[in-house]
Amino acid sequence: MTEQDPGPTGGADGLDRHPAIDYGLDAKGEQWFLKALQAATPGLTFLLQRFQRGWLRTDLLAGLAVAAYLVPQVMAYSAIVGVPPVAGLWTALAAMLVYAVMGGSRVLSVGPESTIALLTGLAIAPMAGGDPGKLATLAAALSLIIGFWCLVGRVLRLGVVADLLSQPLLVGYLAGAAVLMVVGQLGKVTGTTVQGETLVDQMVSFTRGLNGTHLATLWVALGTLALILLIHFLLPKWPAALIGVAAATVAYGVFDWGRLGVKAVGAVPDGIPVPSIPVLSVGELKALLVVGLGVAVMAYSDNMLIARGFPAPALPGERPSERDVDPQSELVALGGVHVAVGLIGGFPVSSSGSRTALAIASGARTQVYSLAAAAVVVVVLLVAGPILQWMPQAALGAVVLYAATKLVQVSQFRRLWGFRRREFALALVTLFGTVFYGILAGVGIAIALSLLEMGIRLARPHDAVLGRVPGLAGMHDVTDYPGAQTLPGLIIYRFEAPLFFANVGELRRRVQLVIDRETEAYPDAPPRWFLLNVEANTEVDITAADGLRELQGDLAAQGVLLGLVRLKRDLYEPLRRAGVVDLIGEDMCFPTLPVAEEAFVEWARTHPRVVE
Repeated sequence: MTEQDPGPTGGADGLDRHPAIDYGLDAKGEQWFLKALQAATPGLTFLLQRFQRGWLRTDLLAGLAVAAYLVPQVMAYSAIVGVPPVAGLWTALAAMLVYAVMGGSRVLSVGPESTIALLTGLAIAPMAGGDPGKLATLAAALSLIIGFWCLVGRVLRLGVVADLLSQPLLVGYLAGAAVLMVVGQLGKVTGTTVQGETLVDQMVSFTRGLNGTHLATLWVALGTLALILLIHFLLPKWPAALIGVAAATVAYGVFDWGRLGVKAVGAVPDGIPVPSIPVLSVGELKALLVVGLGVAVMAYSDNMLIARGFPAPALPGERPSERDVDPQSELVALGGVHVAVGLIGGFPVSSSGSRTALAIASGARTQVYSLAAAAVVVVVLLVAGPILQWMPQAALGAVVLYAATKLVQVSQFRRLWGFRRREFALALVTLFGTVFYGILAGVGIAIALSLLEMGIRLARPHDAVLGRVPGLAGMHDVTDYPGAQTLPGLIIYRFEAPLFFANVGELRRRVQLVIDRETEAYPDAPPRWFLLNVEANTEVDITAADGLRELQGDLAAQGVLLGLVRLKRDLYEPLRRAGVVDLIGEDMCFPTLPVAEEAFVEWARTHPRVVE
């Protein structure tokens, strides 16, 4: 046994070793299957292992509140798609049940959503030719195809797309969605007809029709909203939205508001769906495959935005990271939801910010609230339709207005403004893009700008010349320490970004600038070695490698040797394959800064500068 080997029972630090354990990194057999099952059903796993009976009451009340809002809402979304109203109830039922089992968020409300419904309707309407039966078939088939694309995305680990949804994008998106929600309810709460596909068209239509405002409808909406806000202010733990809608429904029947012209939801259709597989032609299948990919991206983006925007309430002793939603698992959950929805004749879904906000405001803690809402939908489908026919549409509009207030986070806009103006600008771009061009375009514009802004930062990163600071260990940016010192003839330079095609030109320009300034400041001791500290250069592409070769040539023409410091194996290998290491020389590649400094000092002793 060598001197460096402390043996199995001790070490230089005096600590005894203990036997290693099985960390489960190489799971096999039944254990692997169980882990895979748990990974695919995080919602069910949480409910079976961690649900507490004390949460049941608030979850049930939240489920009732969400159901009261959901039932007429999803029926309206069915009309957007062009399918029978009962299809909206079927879709909501399947989505809530499946996501409660497979979903990673404890509070996300998955089901029919206005943007996805609109995208679906626009996509399948030309293919159906006005045939209602064909519309239903195409909508169900599109759901199955979206499920397929989500599962393909999981296999390819494309959940990384969610990482492009930054905090500024989220803040702006939610605020834009709130504006769209409010504008979408203007007709309901005023009793007017609001037309148009864009926000501008809708606002123009609303303004022109203001003279026709139905006062009784407006008073019902304002009264319901006032009651909800009052209850929320005085009794924040009570289900304010449910109480407000229930009160409006009772008042509608008692005071016969129908004779005053106040519109109600009307009769709710009944029936339980039988699973079936929609039949398509080859041409329809090809068309829907393309459409389904776009809708899948939008639905998934919407899901992740809402999931991140509305984290579940923290549990005692829970780490913040435990409330994070895994992007890869959400692809599986969304895929499973769409498969179930497609089999029962539903239409594509996503998550609803308004329903999620309402659930949280009503005290929801787990997906039990979704199960409770699903139970209400079952009751509606079987027996309770006549009860809901007295529910005023204006009251539902008031609930939407209340939920929209939960989406606008003024404090977050202030935070972004104080942190960095560019982050604030990204949030505004997302807000206005969402409002004026739609959610899909708004998110796309914001992602594109986020990538552009990130690219600019990578192309023009921070850099530093490193030197020694008396009394302080290590080497530091000389800009940060006016008393920093450097060795005559040696420049150690750090470029703080991966090296790629967009920034290697900037690197060469800055290196030459440093060389020129050093030569100007110390004409009697010009640079002889230029060491590039590559610890921050974690990646390199072939263009950047060629740029380093050209940099070596530029420096050599000035009598300066190029070296690399803190060169890790992950960077060494591509540079070796590109010929950079051979060009620079193995002897000019150093593992640490002190070693590089010592090598220069020794080299300088044996290579005195020749004064011409």
